Amino acid sequence: MRGLLYVLFAILYLLTTFFVLGPVLFADGSAKERTLTLIVVLVIYAAITVWLRIILKRLRRR
Repeated sequence: MRGLLYVLFAILYLLTTFFVLGPVLFADGSAKERTLTLIVVLVIYAAITVWLRIILKRLRRR
């Protein structure tokens, strides 16, 4: 079960990197716009990580 969970979250991280981090790196806007987008991307990564930790903690309790 955990192996499948790790694979699913790895795919989620890869999709986030491809579809969200790419526009940050290749954005043609101002530095302020790119910085704001980068902050949003970091919040998305943090949310995914917190979600994974919560699920793993619930699986350990069973």
